[in-house]
Amino acid sequence: MPCVYITTNLNLDEVDTDPVFSQATKALASIIGRPEHLVMVILKGSVAISFNGNREPAAYAEVVSMGGINREVKRKLIATLGTILENNLSIPRTRFFVKVYDTTAGRSKL
Repeated sequence: MPCVYITTNLNLDEVDTDPVFSQATKALASIIGRPEHLVMVILKGSVAISFNGNREPAAYAEVVSMGGINREVKRKLIATLGTILENNLSIPRTRFFVKVYDTTAGRSKL
């Protein structure tokens, strides 16, 4: 089950976050190659984040998946999530950091 956990220093109380959820769900499913009903998206606002020494709008995300992650998938995830956050929350791509983790990496196949 792929999961993306997005945290931002923006207050999301008055923001329509539905597009972020739907677009991130579709993106993870498509890029990782899993069905949408298995994708989890978590979005948390009002988190204290300092990036480049200031508190201007920024975001941090972690993508975790059991398989389906390679170098090309990582690049696509980072680019696509950056676009989603920039278009929907006005967070510049230069103020977004993502960690992509495959829980099966390094495991020997039995």
